[in-house]
Amino acid sequence: MYKILITTIIILFVIMLFFNLYLRIKAMKLLKKLRHQNVPINIKDLFNTEKLEKVVIPKYPKSAEDIRALSRHFRYSIKMGTVLLALITAFGAVLMWYRTH
Repeated sequence: MYKILITTIIILFVIMLFFNLYLRIKAMKLLKKLRHQNVPINIKDLFNTEKLEKVVIPKYPKSAEDIRALSRHFRYSIKMGTVLLALITAFGAVLMWYRTH
């Protein structure tokens, strides 16, 4: 049971890690593309969808899809990072519990 649990923990961690890295790479590519198009992006605006839709996107309609995609990628990346941190904590707790028993 211990080996199955450890293997499952490692596999889940690796999957979450690579998914998070994939999202971050995509987000950085979009950010670079938008900067090349001279679209000033304030990172805090990416998390406020209302302000993004009302203020930023009307100024740069040609880059609207890229801006929305960047915002999505940043939000997903933050969520994945949170999940990863929770998984690491939970896995650490399980390993500590198994070590003491």
